[in-house]
Amino acid sequence: MRIEGFTTIARLTFLEARRRRLVLASLAGGLVMLLVFATALYLIHKHPAHPLSLLQSRLQMQLASLAGFYAVNLLSVAVAIMLPVDALSGEIASGVMQTLASKPVRRAEILLAKWFVFWLMITAYIAMLVAGVVVSMRLITGFSQPHAVAAAALLMLQATVLLSVVVAGGVRLSTVTNGLVAFSFYSVAVVGGWIEQIAVAVGNEEARYVGTVISLVSPTDALWRRALSLLAPPVMSQVQSLPFLPASVPSPAMVWWSVAFVVCVVALGVRWFNTRPL
Repeated sequence: MRIEGFTTIARLTFLEARRRRLVLASLAGGLVMLLVFATALYLIHKHPAHPLSLLQSRLQMQLASLAGFYAVNLLSVAVAIMLPVDALSGEIASGVMQTLASKPVRRAEILLAKWFVFWLMITAYIAMLVAGVVVSMRLITGFSQPHAVAAAALLMLQATVLLSVVVAGGVRLSTVTNGLVAFSFYSVAVVGGWIEQIAVAVGNEEARYVGTVISLVSPTDALWRRALSLLAPPVMSQVQSLPFLPASVPSPAMVWWSVAFVVCVVALGVRWFNTRPL
């Protein structure tokens, strides 16, 4: 792979994303979420319905932090799918890709450069949102989330999985179909996660294995549940009625499996792109 071709496509990809105002729309949505979160947090903390004990106040702030990260998770999933969904399929359909591929730029350079630029954008976006949640919690309540960096890394890996699926899918699928496939890929992971959690709660090993297999096929929800396990202190896991808390925590091996999954999907996308007629 040549650096010149890679950097040229990377620059063009960034300029195209900026021209279509995808980055601006994503930033605006993220800032609105942070504003709403900070406002709600201030009202809850400064104007409680009744006096709280130290333990109750700590639990309330912990739940507020989890809610903030839950919002970050939803936004990161949406951006990871919508930002690159038209990157390859749209240019192939319009004929732009035929012009790019006819120049002295390898197809692998085109796909990898686009993947890398979108990855940088999504990573910076998640870092901004996580920093906003953490700083809001700190300034308004004085609460510090001790595992925010590790949780953010898992959210970034989840977004990387989705990004890789969308970029590879864009080689073979139309824009709309690619988006539907990506959302289905994520939805299946959520369903698999719920199957696994319910199976753990009722003690059904067969159903738990089904959920585990689904998590291996689509590891996005497993990464989110692992991030939740880091954000919530052990004492909260004993309170089953609390929201956001996973009953089944994926092992660290799921993280390495997700990294291998990304490498394989990107490599498959490169192979498809190299053999596809334009």
